[in-house]
Amino acid sequence: VIETGTMYGGSALYLATICDIIKKGIIISIDINKKDDFPVHNRIKYITGSSTSEYIVDKVKNFIKTGDKVMVILDSDHSKNHVLKEMQIYEKFVTKDSYLVVEDTIVNGHPVEPNFGEGPMEAVNEFLKTHDDYKIDADKEKFLLTWNPNGYLKKIK
Repeated sequence: VIETGTMYGGSALYLATICDIIKKGIIISIDINKKDDFPVHNRIKYITGSSTSEYIVDKVKNFIKTGDKVMVILDSDHSKNHVLKEMQIYEKFVTKDSYLVVEDTIVNGHPVEPNFGEGPMEAVNEFLKTHDDYKIDADKEKFLLTWNPNGYLKKIK
């Protein structure tokens, strides 16, 4: 799992414990800020820097081996341009039948924070105009409560 936006490391730790249960996987968590108290787990690899920098993307590539199944969770800067840039970079890592998850598509009036400005939802809409290898997987919203409406993009090709 590649995660952008570590914040406090809670999601990375949760995902690492799920990997423990299935006995495989690592979490590559990227954030511009390094904290001394990030959770420690042998399945978590923290990378400090901008998720869109070439240097950081190269570091991510080094963790991924041929044949790995990869999903990506984007939860860093929520401005449309940044999210779209992350999507364009990291969609290449996602393997067929896995997911590119765009967090917090709920902002900018979808339905919360109407004055947020263009954000994740607008980035998803723009991205899907040119990427027919992804589709929105509404099944992930079956309980009708999500912070990520239209944000679960399944790679189908």
